[in-house]
Amino acid sequence: MNIATGMNSLRRVKLRHLETFVEVARQKSVSRAAENLNLTQPAVTRTIRELEEICGKPLVEKDGRGIRISHYGEVFLRYAGSSLAAARGGINALAQLSLSDGPLVRLGALPTVSSTIVPVAVSHYLESGMHNRLSVVTGENRVLLDQLRVGELDLVMGRLPAPENMQGLIFEPLFRDKVVFAVKTDHPLADRAQIAVDALNAYPVLVPTRQSIIRPFVDRLFIEQGITVPLRAIETVSDSFGHAFVRQFDAIWIISRGVVSGEIASGEFTTLPFDTESTRGSVGLITRREVSLGPGAQMFAETLRHAAALAP
Repeated sequence: MNIATGMNSLRRVKLRHLETFVEVARQKSVSRAAENLNLTQPAVTRTIRELEEICGKPLVEKDGRGIRISHYGEVFLRYAGSSLAAARGGINALAQLSLSDGPLVRLGALPTVSSTIVPVAVSHYLESGMHNRLSVVTGENRVLLDQLRVGELDLVMGRLPAPENMQGLIFEPLFRDKVVFAVKTDHPLADRAQIAVDALNAYPVLVPTRQSIIRPFVDRLFIEQGITVPLRAIETVSDSFGHAFVRQFDAIWIISRGVVSGEIASGEFTTLPFDTESTRGSVGLITRREVSLGPGAQMFAETLRHAAALAP
């Protein structure tokens, strides 16, 4: 059977063919299969014959007064069973999505995406008519991954963790982000084309905490560019504190660009001319390896992918 013939045959296979064949194989009896399917025996026999004609192979053979599945049928059964199960699973998933109060969908989000990608995804999710309630929490990467592993979260969105922190987890990259030196637009250093590293010591500098996922990137950047830890460094991963502090004072915020992208786009914040390309890393979805997402969580994950694809 060539590819073209195979495709034509596939188009002729109906769900009733698979359902009837799988039930006959399970019961090893046309009569019992007909009873369970609420069909007549002639109808079951006719359906099996149609399927055999489509496949071009005998799937069922006589065995004394009964029947048995042929060798060809055994091969086909493995695929027919999984296809039927997948179709039933899809129908059940759609039914769950239409529930008036579906299971809670729990997302953990790093600051990188909690103010950019996630709000857009939540809006799209609500507009889709989904009934599953949402829970969105933010925090340090280590804490969120621990919550994911024990089942307190369904998925986490943020930077790619270190390999030793990925045990039992799967990472799906969606886009790449880098660290920037953000300041308000009227900061004394904002209009300079070049800045000496010692100039950082004159101002408060917000740096990621040692437990944060971007701190190793920042430490390597300091080494590469000969920057010592600023004298007035403040360790924080709080985006609310960071935004407020930079707005009110002549502070410098070393943070993932996604956290301040809105302020940069509006002109409220700007970035200092430090080369931070070496800090660029993957941002994406993290899920548990051995646990399948529920229908609601799957739908929300899809909205996150879509929002990430549209992000500037």
